[in-house]
Amino acid sequence: MARSRAVSEYTEAEDKSIRLGFFLIAAGLFSLVGLGCCWLRPALEERGGGSSANCTVLAVRQLGERFACTFSCGAACRGTARYPCLQVLVRTSRTSAPALLHEDERQLRTNPKCSYIPPCARDDQENSENVTYKQKYWKEKVGSQPFTCYFNQHLRPDDVMLKRTHDETVLLHCFLWPLVTFLVGVLIVVLTICAKSLAVRAEAIKKKKYL
Repeated sequence: MARSRAVSEYTEAEDKSIRLGFFLIAAGLFSLVGLGCCWLRPALEERGGGSSANCTVLAVRQLGERFACTFSCGAACRGTARYPCLQVLVRTSRTSAPALLHEDERQLRTNPKCSYIPPCARDDQENSENVTYKQKYWKEKVGSQPFTCYFNQHLRPDDVMLKRTHDETVLLHCFLWPLVTFLVGVLIVVLTICAKSLAVRAEAIKKKKYL
């Protein structure tokens, strides 16, 4: 009776291990599919064909046009303010035509006409001061010094980015952790099945000895 109970407990633990393994396998596959459809594919589309270059500032100017932004002053407090449009025109080492500089891909999608979107403050004057500070930075601090920029000659020949939103490290982690989860699940299932197979063989050999 004790021997039968021990075998029953071992089988229950084995079943739990196999269920855990299949759960991790499914979680890894669903994570890969979800990240691929919702995040990784747009990231690769943004990076597709893109390359780095050296940029040099040609002109820094503020347009007369102002754009709206949304500020938050609490859980139920939101409002709209305005900021001036700053444009930083640069020339890359790959092309001679001027291009408009942007902070990153998100800023380009939010406002493709401007180079900088300040943190939205409630006061329009504060927004203007932030833009003016950024304008002085590009004129006085950077000036004619070359800096690294990123561009996509095929998709956006008239725009360059100061930094990439999706770098290689983020893309690596996007693949790495779901893949690790999947492999751990496979390993648990394989080891559990192998352990069961060895236990059955050992039991068969033991019975042969007593026969």
